[in-house]
Amino acid sequence: MDPPVDAVPSLDGYPVAPPPLRPPVVFDQVWRDLTFVHWPVDPDAVRHLFPTGTRPDVFADGRTYVALVPFVMDGMRLGRAPSPRLPWLGSFLETNIRLYSVDDAGHHGVLFRSLETERSLVVLGARAGLGIPYTWARMRLRRDGDVVTYTSRRRAPSRGLRSLLTVRVGEPVEPTPLETWLTARWGAHTRVAGRTLWVPNEHGPWPLYAADVVELADDLLGASGVTPTGPRLRALWSPGVATRFGRPSRVA
Repeated sequence: MDPPVDAVPSLDGYPVAPPPLRPPVVFDQVWRDLTFVHWPVDPDAVRHLFPTGTRPDVFADGRTYVALVPFVMDGMRLGRAPSPRLPWLGSFLETNIRLYSVDDAGHHGVLFRSLETERSLVVLGARAGLGIPYTWARMRLRRDGDVVTYTSRRRAPSRGLRSLLTVRVGEPVEPTPLETWLTARWGAHTRVAGRTLWVPNEHGPWPLYAADVVELADDLLGASGVTPTGPRLRALWSPGVATRFGRPSRVA
């Protein structure tokens, strides 16, 4: 099958480093203890899930991808230093199911299908303010040496959906071009109040480690409306990055 005309042929010209973030910084945070698990997807099968003004981002292999990404969101701060870190709301677990998006302005981002989190106030605020599909869940992260386990059970909506992922963290790795393309993402597309928005962020390069999947039992991908079309890619684990978010702008 020939790649679609909008497929990324290589990383030449791709924004591997984040474009400058226009001030003001709205908030910053740290993403840590994060694991990426990816599957290939037929872009035509998910095109209807994308908001107006966006479409599936497609790699040179003619496919887009879906990811399961559990992590710890830590140290949230409104604005930038020296503003204080937020107590309670500033640190919690998340697990997201995400697709890969692009718009006509060339913003390469992600489109969330769901985001599990422990904090009900985050669910309410993100859904109302940005249209981001956060869900409330009971979550836990355990670490035993080089073995990391993430567990989640959704409370609302769609109560009872579960996710269990255990990985064994290996040695540092250099990402392939595809892995760079998947992890060098500088914002998210979302739809709220009839408008498609681009929410930009910036962070340094991900320090990436090989991660062997020891156990995976997940309901979230199946509930997302996305069906993989091929085998899972190798998993990647990262100790994390610090990230900053800018002001949303309208796409359509």
